[in-house]
Order: sequence, then C-alpha cells, then structure tokens
Amino acid sequence: MKVTDLPKQWEQKKKPAERTHNYNLRLPLEDAARISALAELYPDRSESDILNDVIGAALDDLASQGQLKERLDSKKN
Repeated sequence: MKVTDLPKQWEQKKKPAERTHNYNLRLPLEDAARISALAELYPDRSESDILNDVIGAALDDLASQGQLKERLDSKKN
C-alpha cells in the first residue's frame, strides 16, 4: 500500500489488527502535530493507528525496491 492510499483506508470502517511488537517513538514536534491532525480528521483512528499505517505503508514502499527488497528476497530462500 502507498502512503497516499491511506486516507481512503481511514475513511472505511476500521478493521482489527494484531500488534505483536511495541516501539517507543520520539517524534519532532511538527511530525507529532501532523499525526494529531490526521487523528482529528479521521476520528475512528487513534494516533497509534495512524502511525502504524504510515510506517507500514512506508515499509511496503521500501520493500518493493532496492536493497531492502533484495535482503527480504534472500531471506525467503
């Protein structure tokens, strides 16, 4: 999924997701304000939901190209 596709996803009904790892993030103030604004625009999504989706979409994008794709492909074999 692309980051630009996320607003369409956030407009749909929220689906439960299993979360298996916890991370502690320290964001710059401007980024934290953006996450907060997105959570206000999509009240069915928490700030954690927004962060999870943005990180997941960014990782999908990175995994589809370059060195990360090569590394992930080599781990499958």
